[in-house]
Amino acid sequence: MFSYLQKIGKALMVPVAVLPAAAILMGIGYWIDPVGWGANSQLAAFLIKAGAAIIDNMPILFAVGVAFGLSKDKNGAAALAGLVAFEVVTTLLSVGAVAQMTGVPADQVSPAFGKINNQFIGILCGVVAGELYNKFHTLELPKFLAFFSGKRFVPIITSVVMLVVSFILLYIWPIIYAGLVGFGISIAKLGPVGAGVYGFFNRLLIPVGLHHALNSVFWFNVAGINDIGRFWGDPAAAYAGLPEAVEGAYHVGMYQAGFFPIMMFGLLGACLAFIKTAKPANKEKIKSIMLAAGFASFFTGVTEPIEFAFMFVAPGLYLLHAVLTGISVFLAASLNWMAGFGFSAGLVDFVLSLRNPNANSPIMLIVLGIVFFVIYYVVFTFVINKFNVKTPGREDEELVEVVAEGGVNAHTAVAVALLPLLGGKENLVTIDNCTTRLRLEVADSSKVNDAEIKKIAAGIIKKGNAVQVIIGPHVEFVATELKKLV
Repeated sequence: MFSYLQKIGKALMVPVAVLPAAAILMGIGYWIDPVGWGANSQLAAFLIKAGAAIIDNMPILFAVGVAFGLSKDKNGAAALAGLVAFEVVTTLLSVGAVAQMTGVPADQVSPAFGKINNQFIGILCGVVAGELYNKFHTLELPKFLAFFSGKRFVPIITSVVMLVVSFILLYIWPIIYAGLVGFGISIAKLGPVGAGVYGFFNRLLIPVGLHHALNSVFWFNVAGINDIGRFWGDPAAAYAGLPEAVEGAYHVGMYQAGFFPIMMFGLLGACLAFIKTAKPANKEKIKSIMLAAGFASFFTGVTEPIEFAFMFVAPGLYLLHAVLTGISVFLAASLNWMAGFGFSAGLVDFVLSLRNPNANSPIMLIVLGIVFFVIYYVVFTFVINKFNVKTPGREDEELVEVVAEGGVNAHTAVAVALLPLLGGKENLVTIDNCTTRLRLEVADSSKVNDAEIKKIAAGIIKKGNAVQVIIGPHVEFVATELKKLV
């Protein structure tokens, strides 16, 4: 299961990678015309609508992107099958179609079917289409049907399978929808306290990758909250269609704003604490690692290189990090200091959101961030020294610096260093990557040398034969070099 979730997690990065483009387009548009929302500038309107074309169609992008990402050979036929799957489900389960099939007046049809066009359905369609592609893309039909063999058969069988899936969803989707709404509302109706609870679990679930499921309830339109869509949408309609139970307890951006102080400042304080408490012999090496990881977090909001550096060696510190994140989200929501993001809470998204009409006192998030920088540095330094926590640079073994020699680039050097530690060529079954991690399947996990890998990588996770090695934002290049070696 963990191995399969790795594949889905990696596949999800294909459509998720589109979000920064939407944020840039809409952010520049709002920067040009923050008051008129494009009404006073044709250029602003053009950019805002271009970005909205991405944000408003994320479900279909999920269906296409996940199907493509799951396909064994990354073929366009899989993406087409994902599109077919999505169109079949969303058409058959539209309010009008459900009313006709069930004989119920349209105004009495479950509101769940009005929300059938959502990211969850997109992911489901992508998974089904991707698996059908892997199973049938080499199928040979009898000669008189030969034209429909192979990849051409995949969209056909996908449409048939989705008929069955749609029939099942006709009965279970209202139940699933009610559960998602109930879960989201139970937290959202708590107002800023609920936002803090969400921030805590957002960080706590990162090690197992389930934070994406939680995010979909609050950031997207699965439960009607859609915080990202509302923040980047029309300010005049920012609260339109908001679930009645959260009216008065919700402010646009409250599930995003509190992450900026943590990702841009708090984790930098943690990096400084790691450098400060590192053994003298390791200090320079830790400094270079943490500076790179800190810049990635500050500039882009990608925090995994830092978090995976200590979440397993110091779980108590990571729990503290989750608590502090929850407090930050709570404070930002309580004080109504709002900013939003399209990708993550880094400098790029912060700057782009400054002139968004839905932003409110965003500069105060910088002040809050400075406070959390000091808190992280002081608290982390105290805990590390007090309890002798083996954070980066304090291990018994020194970190190994991978140096490129003889014209070999650094990514190749890392791949060469990792290969024997992963058990050699024969032990690697599949090699893939997401934003920051190598995602591997090995024949024998006992051959993987965890201790040595941790000396040249930010961290490692093993579940059965599934292995993740935390590399950082340049992981794609390391994965390419590793594939070449194998």
